[in-house]
Amino acid sequence: MPVLAVTDEQVIELVKELPDTKQEELLKILLTQPWASWAKLTEDGPEKARLAAAQRGKNWDAMTEEEREAFIDELLHED
Repeated sequence: MPVLAVTDEQVIELVKELPDTKQEELLKILLTQPWASWAKLTEDGPEKARLAAAQRGKNWDAMTEEEREAFIDELLHED
């Protein structure tokens, strides 16, 4: 059987082209998988968020939920 090589980005684009029902099915599959990295993130995520905020002169605990979301969005799009 031939092997098809695709990049992660191509896989994501292909998933976006799936019908909604298939995307939902895929999401359910992914959500039921054990994710060690997610478990680790949920354990120390809040402390890392506080540290990242403090390093940028912000107080994580004083932020509203909307401010936290905006801050995380900024972090994700930093160069």
